[in-house]
This record gives sequence, C-alpha cells and structure tokens, in this order.
Amino acid sequence: MTTPDFPRLHPHRSSATGGGPSEHAAAIDPNAFIATLHRIGKGAAADGQPWPERHQMPGRCMALADADCALASQRVTLELLLAAERVRQNGTEAEYVGDRVMEGLIMACLAMNAQASARMRPEG
Repeated sequence: MTTPDFPRLHPHRSSATGGGPSEHAAAIDPNAFIATLHRIGKGAAADGQPWPERHQMPGRCMALADADCALASQRVTLELLLAAERVRQNGTEAEYVGDRVMEGLIMACLAMNAQASARMRPEG
C-alpha cells in the first residue's frame, strides 16, 4: 500500500510503527516547538486545528489552512509595521527601527499576501 500524498486530518495508527506510538514519540511534548511545526506542516490552521469545514477535499482543507496561517502572520507583521511607523512619526530617532527594517516588513506582508491569495484560488 502506498502512502497518501496528503496527511490525514484525524489521528490514526500507522502500520509502520506496529500500531502503537514509538517510545521516542511518547517522550516528545505535543506542545513543543518542533511538534507544533510538524502539525502546522500537516495542515493545521492558524489556531493549530485542522480546517473545520468537513465538506472540503483534504487537499483543499490544507490550502485553506495555509491561507489562514499566512493571513494570521500577515496581521502580526502589519501590527509590527504600524508600531514602527508610529515610533518613526512620534518617537525618538533612537527608537526608530530604520528604513531597511520597514522595507523588510512591507516585503514580508507582500509575500504573505501572495501566499494567501495563491492558496485561496480553487484548484481546477
């Protein structure tokens, strides 16, 4: 039997591990950074849960979860950009992050917007 191209949306037991969790996997905290990154990579949305719409195909659920993550990170980046702009306008010069950081934040927002837009388009 071949492994599916997309991860399962619900917990399952893999026949490769003998039906039970390995000793190494049991020692890893599910809330640890690396474990969380793996869950996000397997289709978790920005809140860490699989995409809630059950009538979507699994690949579409992953695309929507990716878009959700991109939009959540874009919001955080825009908040950083807004704070930096307010400091530039109203704060001291020593507190300003600089033009290169501002440009980097803008470029990050553009990239996340492009990612969300690409993932939102239906595959046809």
